[in-house]
Amino acid sequence: RSGCVIVRDNRILTSGYVGSPPGLDHCDEVGHLMKKVIDDDGQTRDHCMRTIHAEQNAICQAARHGISLADATLYCKMEPCRVCAMMIISVGIKRVVALRRYHAAQETRDMFEHAGIGLDIVEDVVEAY
Repeated sequence: RSGCVIVRDNRILTSGYVGSPPGLDHCDEVGHLMKKVIDDDGQTRDHCMRTIHAEQNAICQAARHGISLADATLYCKMEPCRVCAMMIISVGIKRVVALRRYHAAQETRDMFEHAGIGLDIVEDVVEAY
């Protein structure tokens, strides 16, 4: 399981977790919807496609409730994936604090550096999942 909290000025703006969009079946209820994905290094692995990432969920909740995320800080379990990174950049979040590294996050790191977004890693280990 993974979660995310987005804050600004020491106030929680929104949060999210890995789960299905509102109104759709959740993996805990109906099982995972597994698909094969190919990582940048060419390795194939199974990935659940039924859920959205914690970062996506938090950003969508903010949009749904009219909350600006400009200049906010996002706290998450591991470095965001490429798609989440693009959403983070698009909404104006300025800093990401991740507990651990993500095995496929080099593109995220490059985009954050180019966009001027701070990235702090608490534990310099790769999150196994």
